[in-house]
Amino acid sequence: MFIGALTLDILLGDVRSLKQKRSVVRPIVAELQRAFSVSVAETGNQELYRRCEIGVAVAASTAAHCSNLMDSCERTVADHPEIDLLSARQRIFNAEEESDDD
Repeated sequence: MFIGALTLDILLGDVRSLKQKRSVVRPIVAELQRAFSVSVAETGNQELYRRCEIGVAVAASTAAHCSNLMDSCERTVADHPEIDLLSARQRIFNAEEESDDD
């Protein structure tokens, strides 16, 4: 089993309050959960109006499938015109390698 972690650093458009930020971020989080059955949360920059960090966690049977899911999530977020995707960082962990101590 492979676990993928995707971190997205996002610059929000014309946002002037945390309430407006939530109205932009929540639909993106919900869309990723619905479309790809992944775990998604706002993981950073929560006190800033115009910045957001979204974390995505993926579990898959192969590293390639894990990578493809993260790529799809990244493209989906990048396609939103109201935000700018500043950076995306992908990491893949092999759960079997981590549990060798058992």
